[in-house]
Amino acid sequence: MIHLLQDWWNHQTWLEIAGVITGLICVYLAAINNIWNWPIATISVTIYIFIFFEARLFADMGLQVYFFVVNLYGWYYWSMRPADEKKVPVATITKREILLSVGAVIFFTVLLGSLLKYTTASFPYLDSFCTACSLVAQVFLARKVLENWLIWIFVDVIYVGVYIYKDLHLTAVMYAIYVAIALKGYLDWRRDLQSQTATLNNKHQA
Repeated sequence: MIHLLQDWWNHQTWLEIAGVITGLICVYLAAINNIWNWPIATISVTIYIFIFFEARLFADMGLQVYFFVVNLYGWYYWSMRPADEKKVPVATITKREILLSVGAVIFFTVLLGSLLKYTTASFPYLDSFCTACSLVAQVFLARKVLENWLIWIFVDVIYVGVYIYKDLHLTAVMYAIYVAIALKGYLDWRRDLQSQTATLNNKHQA
């Protein structure tokens, strides 16, 4: 058993290890509403651009570039909190956002999948679907919309299977941990939202 673990560890790359560590840190910080998740996230996604290129997960590679840009936006948005707030308030998803999100996921899944099926990409449509869901979830995370965590839980479960199949075992473990962190993020943000609502009601009654 020990020899099997040693052999497995010897097949891991320092690049993937660095990506896993920074990835876990940034998602945990996001879950606890810490603004420092954004600069660490930019480091993590930069690393994964190279990892996914080597794994021929081209939609995921492109997604990291998108994440890099949205991470910069999220860092800016979270820093622009109201003067009387310690953090940017948590919001909830609207019916319009739900409809737009579903439309965006369908559109990008079909578009990216149709393009990638003519390349050497692995799982062109599944990879594109996960990418489309992640595009939407990342925007909601940057805008502090509570339901972003539910989307992440859903898509991260799928990613675990994909990365196991592609022999990215450390990354698969990381995404399994992401599921747990996303659940914590959802519960913590929901508690913050309830606290915000109670505070707002008290102000109105005063």
